[in-house]
Amino acid sequence: MELGLLYEFDVPQPWAGEHPWGQRMAERAVYRDCIEQIVLADKLDFETVWLVEHHFRENRSHMPSNEVVLGALSQITKRIKLGFGVALMPHEFIHPARIAEKVATVDVLSGGRAVWGMGRSTPMEQQAFGVDIAASKEKLKAAARTVVGMWEQQYYEEDSEYLKFPKRMVTPKPYQYPHPPAWMAASTESSATMAGENGCGLLCFSIMQPLHKLKEVIDAYHRAQERAVPLTSVHTNKVGVYTLVHCAESRDDFAASRLWDSMWWWYKGLAEFHLKWEMAHLTPEQQAKAFPLLEARARGEFDITEFDREDMVIVGTPEECVQKLLRYDAAGVDQLLCYLNFGYLPHAAVMKSIELLGTRVLPELRKRGARGVADALATGLQSAEARSVTQEKWAPTPEAGSDAGPKSGIARVKA
Repeated sequence: MELGLLYEFDVPQPWAGEHPWGQRMAERAVYRDCIEQIVLADKLDFETVWLVEHHFRENRSHMPSNEVVLGALSQITKRIKLGFGVALMPHEFIHPARIAEKVATVDVLSGGRAVWGMGRSTPMEQQAFGVDIAASKEKLKAAARTVVGMWEQQYYEEDSEYLKFPKRMVTPKPYQYPHPPAWMAASTESSATMAGENGCGLLCFSIMQPLHKLKEVIDAYHRAQERAVPLTSVHTNKVGVYTLVHCAESRDDFAASRLWDSMWWWYKGLAEFHLKWEMAHLTPEQQAKAFPLLEARARGEFDITEFDREDMVIVGTPEECVQKLLRYDAAGVDQLLCYLNFGYLPHAAVMKSIELLGTRVLPELRKRGARGVADALATGLQSAEARSVTQEKWAPTPEAGSDAGPKSGIARVKA
């Protein structure tokens, strides 16, 4: 199992000062610190950093323009993949040509390290942008097909239900051929099924559900992959899951770093946000069914250590983190996306967490992975599954030599 990162650029309130300077100074510090953390993770061989696109989410997710940050990271990192986690796809958010342009630009700047995640967002943002919520699934898929056409065709035009677009050359084209791998955000079995049926990687979370519930979502995804008709020209069959992660030399360090306070802030803030913005149109009964214990969590009436005991988060010493990660691996997770910077955790504590994960947890995971490949070789079962991600990613590019070029219409990768 790989380790990646997920960043939202949280800016916890209260801010030190009134408007306009309290927010501005806090945001400046968060951007500076998070970028420094990602650069360290790149040096320690984390697989992918996924940056969200969220709008208007005060206190949380002060990063609406992930392509700008990914472009900056492309110039100060060497190997870590740069994930759009996600690009909001329905047409009301953004014209598909802009998606094609910004993902391809990051891919070119990074030398082929972009990963294209796509999503629909939630009612709070959809309503602000005037998104037709009922049609958002179909619009996501339609926009994805448009983006791929713009990448693959020298000149592209479209006259469809959702888009009237005259013949134009969309530039630049992606560095990767035919294009970066596509992933899809999902939070339920039905949306995970949609990702699988469309041959996209799955991006989901474990934060509000125990591992046995997460496994049900992953199993639904894999069943759907068996009948997949790829939405794009790259068929991706891989599961990425994010959760809060913090690694320390000792649990005695948790008090000084305010870990439990930071987790409490994250969960309470999430519950408050959903009650205020995402579920205001529902009846109290509907709210309780959609999000059990929501009101209690919004009031802070819960035991935060429950999430640790149930492995809904990964916190502990390096040895404890390895054991927790192995349980995620058993549930079918291919890449664990570490949500490292949350709440009141000091920058130094997050940097130390990245260091421990990179120097003591990742090597142990790789040892276990190497043993798995060795077992496959011994039984004659090695296949494309055992190939490195780098091999899969670069095989069809000009750099690969005279054999470059697609062998079929769909590139099948686990990338």
